Amino acid sequence: MSTASAYLTVRGIDVDVIYKDIKNLHIGVYPPLGRVRVAAPERLDDEQVRLAVIQRLPWIKRQREQLKAAPRQTEREMVTGESHYVWGLRRRLKVVERPGRTHFEVDGDRLVLYTPSSTTAEQRRAALDQYHRQQLREAIPDVIETWEQKLEVSVPKWTIRRMKTKWGSCNRETRHLWFNVELAKKHPDCLEYIVVHEMAHYFERNHGERFTKLMDKHLPDWRSRREQLNGSPLAQEDWGGTS
Repeated sequence: MSTASAYLTVRGIDVDVIYKDIKNLHIGVYPPLGRVRVAAPERLDDEQVRLAVIQRLPWIKRQREQLKAAPRQTEREMVTGESHYVWGLRRRLKVVERPGRTHFEVDGDRLVLYTPSSTTAEQRRAALDQYHRQQLREAIPDVIETWEQKLEVSVPKWTIRRMKTKWGSCNRETRHLWFNVELAKKHPDCLEYIVVHEMAHYFERNHGERFTKLMDKHLPDWRSRREQLNGSPLAQEDWGGTS
């Protein structure tokens, strides 16, 4: 089955479009950030898909609101035996209560939390957030440096923050990049994909054909990385009769 891809932005919502040899148009909303993906028949063009998405915006927004309200992994109790992800690998948490500063270490397939017995679950979650941020602070500079050379551009500033609906963002005017702290839970290939994606916005603001060609040229397997990053759909609807 032949496929083609496109990016669209519809009323402020980024939409991934895959054109396939199928009969009906399918819309899916994917966790954890509410990514919208459309599988569209090859006979449709971008404008027809855009109009179809606009018609389904109320449904899309409902699904995204449900996703925002869903329980998050950060609500874990932070006790021995829980599973936590670091760079795409699931690690069993082991809590070692002892005096001293609270910190994490990787030991084999375990993530070990050293912490005083008096710390609360909230404090332990905050420590895990800082651990993930530190992982990104150590990883991002090398990735950016590699792609600065390949793309022949410079990144003057980047920031890690928690974002509800995006893995990353780019301010074209200031060239400032932001990266979601949740990327530390994903495979390093996913981080590289987001870095390249955001740096590509230096050349092209929107997710149109030119942007897709840039991604195809510089990171040919970006689609598989995107799929790896975004996982399974929160909800999906099939729409027939689109012309």
